[in-house]
Amino acid sequence: MKRLIGYVLFVMAAAVSVHAEEGWIQLFNGKDLTDWTPKIRGFACGQNFANTFRVEDGLLKVRYDDPAYEGKFKERYGHLFYNRSFTNYVLRAEYRFVGEQLPDGPGWARRNNGLMVEGQTPQSMSLDQSFPVSIEVQLLGGFGAPRSTGNLCTPGTNVEIKGKLFTPHCLSSSSKTYEGDQWVTAEVEVRNGHVIHRVNGEKVMEYDKPQYDPNDGDAKPLIKASGGNLFLHGGTVSIQSESAPTDFRKIEIKMLGE
Repeated sequence: MKRLIGYVLFVMAAAVSVHAEEGWIQLFNGKDLTDWTPKIRGFACGQNFANTFRVEDGLLKVRYDDPAYEGKFKERYGHLFYNRSFTNYVLRAEYRFVGEQLPDGPGWARRNNGLMVEGQTPQSMSLDQSFPVSIEVQLLGGFGAPRSTGNLCTPGTNVEIKGKLFTPHCLSSSSKTYEGDQWVTAEVEVRNGHVIHRVNGEKVMEYDKPQYDPNDGDAKPLIKASGGNLFLHGGTVSIQSESAPTDFRKIEIKMLGE
């Protein structure tokens, strides 16, 4: 029995060691929102209106069931930011959609969340700003029709695809549809201006040169602060609250070299 216990402990230690060698850093500790800052439209940075972002049962939950919501979303778009910026990394999250959105939520926001990367800080957002200037890895759940996840959206930004500037707001990925409340793993790799989206380990999209949109009102002050530089090389990461209840059970990052 002692020999068996020793072997089990050895295997467990080896597994922990391998994981550590892989270099993944857990951004969500499974206990609370330490190192995270909310910014919800209409509220000051750091104010977690109606406990929208919370930790229960080891999960980071996005919810709208607090009485303060009064059953209405009222365009109170929110984001939960990790409290540091990153350059050259892989961000990975395990998520699922649960329940239904609030009744006045926009149709496009049904079973919709996102991983925002290369973003501005929450402190630099205006009080009534709906979305941070960033690159969004859009997370979508299915509800009876084809609906990809791991898509691209560009609040205040543009990208290049095959050497050409891409200015539409969103672009669908090649992923399949994920119905119901199943867990899905989304991953975004950002390295030296090249970005890859993966869903459950499969590449579903790639593009280059994330950059500010000089015609966007929220981006203009950031462009000015950068001395006129448009190209993004590092920034914040965050998750959304857009009227759809969502769970995250893991959010982690691996730093990459130049």
